[in-house]
Amino acid sequence: MKESTTVITVRIDENLNENLEKVRRKLGISKADLIRNYLEISKYIIKQKSSLQSLNDRDFMMIKRSFLRKLVEKEVEEDQIKLGDKLARFINDCARINGKIDDIFYKLDLCDNLGFFRNFIDDNKYILIDKKFGPQKFVEAFAWRIFNQGEFNANWTTSKITDQSKIRTAYQKQVQPIDISSSHYSFEFAKLPDVEEE
Repeated sequence: MKESTTVITVRIDENLNENLEKVRRKLGISKADLIRNYLEISKYIIKQKSSLQSLNDRDFMMIKRSFLRKLVEKEVEEDQIKLGDKLARFINDCARINGKIDDIFYKLDLCDNLGFFRNFIDDNKYILIDKKFGPQKFVEAFAWRIFNQGEFNANWTTSKITDQSKIRTAYQKQVQPIDISSSHYSFEFAKLPDVEEE
């Protein structure tokens, strides 16, 4: 079935037109495709005259992913867990506003389009999260909140898992990190359920 489309006409000044032409040439795509890509961003970011806002009406800024990762890596693991949880709450808030709090595909799409990590699902339906997104405890807490909508256990730090068998057992049973890819994190809890075909 062919998707319905709408034609819109927008007047822009010559400076913006020249800039679009430069970007179009750099990317090697048509101006129409470039403009469609920019318009697609409106599903994730609200552009005001002098600011950006998230879907939950919070002021928004863009920073390099590597800069965010470096900031998070400097924190102790307990604080990395808190930061991962807070960032995931933001994604959940945006999903809730759109009535998609239980839609993991929508939340992964948000993460992809906001530049957190690519929406990558392997053949066995495991979500693979790029290690460039952040350190393991930050990513674990983030993914835990996205999938379970609950708080990641603050006791599940590397030192406590190593030193205390009771904590290690609980962590291994519930988080179950899986070594699928050397460049991605994956967890048993972050596996998509099998959908029964009708």
